[in-house]
Amino acid sequence: MKEIEVEKSIGTVLAHDITQILPGEYKGPRFKKGHVIKEEDIPVLLSMGKQHLYVVEKEDQDIHEDEAALRIAKAACGSGVTLKGPSEGKVEIFADIDGLLKINVDLLGHLIEQDDIMFASIKENQLVKKGDKLAGTRVIPLFVNPGVVEAAEKTLEEGTLIQVKPLKKMKVGLVTTGSEVYSGRIEDKFGPVLDKKFKDLGSEVFKQYFADDDVKMISEKIKLLIEEGAEIIGVTGGMSVDPDDRTPSGIRAAGGHIVIYGAPVLPGAMFMLAYIDNVPVVGLPGCVMYSRTSIFDLIVPRLLAGEHVTRGDVKRLAHGGLCMDCEVCTYPKCGFGK
Repeated sequence: MKEIEVEKSIGTVLAHDITQILPGEYKGPRFKKGHVIKEEDIPVLLSMGKQHLYVVEKEDQDIHEDEAALRIAKAACGSGVTLKGPSEGKVEIFADIDGLLKINVDLLGHLIEQDDIMFASIKENQLVKKGDKLAGTRVIPLFVNPGVVEAAEKTLEEGTLIQVKPLKKMKVGLVTTGSEVYSGRIEDKFGPVLDKKFKDLGSEVFKQYFADDDVKMISEKIKLLIEEGAEIIGVTGGMSVDPDDRTPSGIRAAGGHIVIYGAPVLPGAMFMLAYIDNVPVVGLPGCVMYSRTSIFDLIVPRLLAGEHVTRGDVKRLAHGGLCMDCEVCTYPKCGFGK
């Protein structure tokens, strides 16, 4: 970028916006960054009090910021997203479907190692709606050497940087444990809550069984649900360390491979995740029933998107895993789970 006299600027490329003010009539950009100065522009610029301009020198092969941003965005995007722009050098990325946002964080880091490239996104692993803004990208200079864009495209060949995965409609089975519910002494309140939560995510509870605080009975109900076609199973009640709480043992007895028992999330510390073959089994603590937002909202959508959640995935929730229990809940537009 260099400073040049207006009269000598014909054919150069403007490096910044120039605002024009006509009192009572107009205020806004008269010339935008990237504009190539023409002979007829000179009197207008002088009438605006501009005697010098900042311009850039463009090599013949250099790529304009609009084209560069568009090429990078196209290379970064997978399914479930759409692009808007370029506008003033920026391309924005929006959700094209409802679903779970996925960001390849390592790939993002590799991309922005190039100082001339900017790419900013919201946090991944949150539910987004069609039309939500997810990310934006641009290059910093007005023009960049083709090698910058080509290197970015080469980096993005390593994988998909950003996508939205649709949630599958799964058959959900529930096992509600506890002698107080099994005997009918109290009414089950957990089932209706989970029925609504799963419906809100596009799935449906097709069967609910009740079990006493008995390892064998809990195990048999879980196995029965799998035989009947359950694709995901929620087990409620009995998740604490109380000697009478047998749910974790029942999940193990049903053949569950325990991924984790105990999550660094509040509410949701007594959460359990297991797999029986490819069927995820979630042991849901009581907080899921009465908390507006909990471990359920951080893990279950990922399972419904077809992800195989690992122990490390759950452990990483510690940083951001405290719900502030706000009077007006704004999740997922808050820090919970992020």
